[in-house]
Amino acid sequence: MTIIRSATPEDIGDVVELWDRAAGPSRQPGRHGEVERLIAHDPESLLIAERDGCLLGTVIVGWDGWRCHLYRLAVDRSVRRSGMAGELMSEATARARRLGAGRLDAMVNFENSQAIAFWEQLGFEFDPDDGRWSLPL
Repeated sequence: MTIIRSATPEDIGDVVELWDRAAGPSRQPGRHGEVERLIAHDPESLLIAERDGCLLGTVIVGWDGWRCHLYRLAVDRSVRRSGMAGELMSEATARARRLGAGRLDAMVNFENSQAIAFWEQLGFEFDPDDGRWSLPL
């Protein structure tokens, strides 16, 4: 059974470790200090997925006042294609709706073809004007 919850400061080491081994290409890898600041600023923004007490997935759901930005969707290779990314996205979408977001914007590296296919499968469309995949809510 997967548990989706907001990360706590105790999760930071496991989050950074997951990103190091399972996140796709990124301009800048996430580090401890950045995750600490994120959680301090918005304690509900970093969602994690656990099974049997092991952290196996993440997504950041940032809120700017009218839309939510999605970053760092990462799932451990051992559980890919198990539905975990979809479970994370269900909770991310619920958070966005609770906040009153009008749309979701996913930040995706252009070289990450697997991620692009995932976002498109969820109905996200690429907007060339702002270089991100978006989904109206």
